[in-house]
Amino acid sequence: MSFNRGTGLIIIEARCSNPNGDPDQESEPRTISTDGRGVISPVSYKRKLRDIVGEKEGDAWKLASEQLVLGSNGYEFEILESRGRNRDEIKALDADAFNKKYWDARVFGNTFLESMTKEEREGKDHFISTGTVQVGVGVSIAPVEIERMTNTNKAGVEADKDRGMAPLGFRVVQHGLYAMPFFVNPMMARKNGCTQKDIDLLKFLIPHAYSQTASAIRPFVSVLHAWYAEHKNPLGSCPDPLIVDAMMPTKADPETASANLKDYEIPTELPPELSTRLANFSDLCG
Repeated sequence: MSFNRGTGLIIIEARCSNPNGDPDQESEPRTISTDGRGVISPVSYKRKLRDIVGEKEGDAWKLASEQLVLGSNGYEFEILESRGRNRDEIKALDADAFNKKYWDARVFGNTFLESMTKEEREGKDHFISTGTVQVGVGVSIAPVEIERMTNTNKAGVEADKDRGMAPLGFRVVQHGLYAMPFFVNPMMARKNGCTQKDIDLLKFLIPHAYSQTASAIRPFVSVLHAWYAEHKNPLGSCPDPLIVDAMMPTKADPETASANLKDYEIPTELPPELSTRLANFSDLCG
């Protein structure tokens, strides 16, 4: 299960879309209160990857399974964080069976143990583990402007209404460019069973997270770049901040919201003094 450390940076563009609504603010696009920059939570992004893997009849899964020859090593690619799961069946799994069954538990970790009683936890520490992959918070390079409009519905939702209205129900970011880091830590694979194929699947899916899970409020959110640096060893051969900072987009006036991509300078190459410290550096978007 040995593989090298990885450092990634996902560059995400949102146009008239809500990339991540805040349930505490009536699904208002998430922002940092102090400076107005947009936010995409790690949970939100990982949910989209889980949904793609969980949809076994979907084209994205079928293509990934075929190209990566998934399942050939005896591992399954089920999703632990899914609706309708049978908790009793999961509790009965030993460490080996559990690790081989659930892709998201191997990659992102799990906290299933926290929902068990003290007696149920005995000898089942495989039900709580830190993931091999850690996804950071996606933050926009500049503040974002939010457009709010009222939605109407010709056919009423309520029984006694012949028309409907959702005041300020449409809330979107006019334009935003977000940077989301992620990190692959092979040291955790010993406990959760994560394999190179699991990481290969993650890398395959990252560029398609939004295009394959688009919705009415999220029609135009795109992964422009997904930079991935493979280190020369499992411990890491170059500091993560140097890689992330080198590929971070910049804006001439970072205090004002952007209108389009032309407002940004987006790096396309890693400086030679950093690339020579890595085994490989590539854009997962091709």
